Amino acid sequence: MHDALAGRDLFVLMPTGGGKSLCFQLPALMRDGLTIVVSPLIALMKDQVDALQTSGIPATYLNSTLNREEAKARWRGLHRGQYRMLYVAPERLMLDAFLERALNWNIAQFAIDEAHCISEWGHDFRPEYRELKKLRKQLPDVPIMALTATATERVRADIVKELDLRDPRAYAASFNRPNLTYRVVPKTAPYEQLVAFIRSRPNDSGIVYCASRKSTESLARNLSEDGIAAKPYHAGLTNTERTKHQDAFLRDDVRVITATIAFGMGINKPNVRFVVHYDLPKNIESYYQETGRAGRDGLPSECVLLFSPGDVAKQLHFIDEKAEREARIARAQLQQMVHYAETRECRRTVLLKYFGESYPSDAGTVDGQRPRLQISCESCDNCLQPRETFDGTVHAQKFLSCVYRIHARHGFGFGLGHVVDVLRGADTEAIRQRNHNGLSTYGIGGELKRGEWQAIGRELFRLGLVECAPGKFATLSLTPAGLEALRKRTSIVLTKQIEIVEKAPRRRAGAIECDDALFDRLRALRRQLADERGVPAYIIFSDVSLREMARKYPANSTEFRSIPGVGAQKLKDFGEVFLSEIKRHLAANTR
Repeated sequence: MHDALAGRDLFVLMPTGGGKSLCFQLPALMRDGLTIVVSPLIALMKDQVDALQTSGIPATYLNSTLNREEAKARWRGLHRGQYRMLYVAPERLMLDAFLERALNWNIAQFAIDEAHCISEWGHDFRPEYRELKKLRKQLPDVPIMALTATATERVRADIVKELDLRDPRAYAASFNRPNLTYRVVPKTAPYEQLVAFIRSRPNDSGIVYCASRKSTESLARNLSEDGIAAKPYHAGLTNTERTKHQDAFLRDDVRVITATIAFGMGINKPNVRFVVHYDLPKNIESYYQETGRAGRDGLPSECVLLFSPGDVAKQLHFIDEKAEREARIARAQLQQMVHYAETRECRRTVLLKYFGESYPSDAGTVDGQRPRLQISCESCDNCLQPRETFDGTVHAQKFLSCVYRIHARHGFGFGLGHVVDVLRGADTEAIRQRNHNGLSTYGIGGELKRGEWQAIGRELFRLGLVECAPGKFATLSLTPAGLEALRKRTSIVLTKQIEIVEKAPRRRAGAIECDDALFDRLRALRRQLADERGVPAYIIFSDVSLREMARKYPANSTEFRSIPGVGAQKLKDFGEVFLSEIKRHLAANTR
């Protein structure tokens, strides 16, 4: 913020919910002039401006949703210098007529939100963002702040180059979200599992991500029929339908949005308490961004992935239809996602490692024993209920030996499915054709099911004992370490498959213990006030503010002003009505 106020160009890399908006909103209030915020999402401009105006901040937006008279009134206000912030889409900003008018304003800064949209290497490239490079030529003295949650070095370099940032200061925040709990659950009866999960959290709202439009539609319909208010969101809906469903979710008229990846970028709903992945995401970057939409207010929230090896096969089928170069990258990304789903490591550690960040290591000892390699994050399933392990030396030897024998016979390997078929003694055409029923390893693994052998194969890959060739057929071969383990019969510890075990609830990062009955009363009051004003409930007060009220029981304006999220404007607008509600609750509950 000091650099922003000093007029420097800035590159800001922060995870979803990390506070990117504050980086340009606070400087905008501390200096003269107008901050122009470039946003690709028309539907979200109104929510962001409503939130600012409710806090007494003069902000506005210009987009196609405004009628002629509304637009004219805002233009007049801009020419008179009445606003501190203007939200606008890139294609509108870069119109010649718009820029001509803008030259008459006292522009203090451009904030380019979702800046990764300018890069062809980003996950959401938008050609209209490329036009923004003209800003430097037309308004050379106005500093530019680029903000994104995309982490790759390539995208970062592209943003700096395409926006022509001058010697920018770069800031990158930690990608750790301590208030989020990560869990992977075996996908057995997915719909029943989902319904049980949602029903056990009757006051919470969340997002359920699905792989297809059809799934979002059927899931929303089934949930609604089972008494859980839900709406679908996907690119196949009309703009009107998408906006309507999104607004219903933002305003808590529906508890659940079932969505494809089309939903989420820039969603400003802070009290999303859970994100469920009904299907396997394509890559870790998408998974991280989608889970990041939970718990933006810092309160405990849950991220659950329903995982089935069958989903991997579906994804591979779609990948096979891509061009080879694109398919190779997609397979590698999917492999990383499967590794995350099946690992027995701390899930937080795996996620942060993907973004080049280390989770703090513990240099000390535990109970006088040997040093512990990794601190438990205490908020993922693998740390809360460590996966059971077993001596898998015999199984590993069988698998490694089978891969070795197949490779020795032909000079090249075969895929995981074929190796498992040989181990289990399957009678397939591929086995008969290649005489693999004559191998010494044929049928030696009949004691395990197909899925169990596949899981062992994937774990041996993660352990670095087996390698997988790139390409469509992903053939297996032994690494030097795998060959040595086979020859020396090295002891190998393997992981038992995931089982569902519910543990007793515990205090989690970000939790605010409070008077739950009062919290419910304050939520009802907040909803009433939000409906009267036609805005989402969180714009009145966040859950954090309500929980602090229900914890501290403020009795006067001074005490109410000390609650997080209560500024001068909100004290004036809402102080009396909330203080009265707290007073009534205390009177009714005093013994």
